[in-house]
This record gives sequence, C-alpha cells and structure tokens, in this order.
Amino acid sequence: MTYESYAKIAKALSEPQRVKILDMLSCGEMCACDILEHFDFTQPTLSHHIKVLTEAGLVIAEKKGTWHHYSLNEETAKQYIQETVHLLTHAADCICIKEGNKTDKTNLGVLQ
Repeated sequence: MTYESYAKIAKALSEPQRVKILDMLSCGEMCACDILEHFDFTQPTLSHHIKVLTEAGLVIAEKKGTWHHYSLNEETAKQYIQETVHLLTHAADCICIKEGNKTDKTNLGVLQ
C-alpha cells in the first residue's frame, strides 16, 4: 500500500458519518435506502459519502434493481489495519533500518 493510498483511506475515515457507514456495513451488505434511515441527510449526500469510501477502496458498490447495495471491502480494511499497526509500532523491518535512515516517500513498510 502506498503512502498516498493509505492517506486517502485516512481522509475518508476523517468524517464521522463515513465511519458510521462503515460500522453499519461491517454487519453485512446494505441497500442505500436502509443506510439512509440512520441519518438526517439526503440521498445525494449519502452518494457523496459512498463515493469517497468507494474511491478509497473501503466500500464495494453493486446495483440491484433501482437501488445500490454496498458492502465493506474486507480485504482493504484488513490491509489498512495491518499497515496502521506496522506504521505505529517499532519493527525489525521499519523504514529507518531498511533505508539506512533515509525516508522513502512512496510506500509503507509492509507492502512495497
């Protein structure tokens, strides 16, 4: 995962309403109409939040009939968690050791 993709996910998670959407989707696939029942905003606002989450790779969208159904992209979520743990803990393969104290501006430490 690149620093750019990691930061994109972090930015998507910086909005509490998006975090709540992800929390809801962690229980399973949901229709947009069902998600909307839990918020005081309109369909276009939900579409914006879903777009941000989808572009960050956290949500998978699928059209079924007239409504879109959304699910959590568990693979991306797990990778983000692993990268966060790696980023915030000292490890034998930390960037300072691998790069001889040079800062790599491209990739996080777990995946190149």
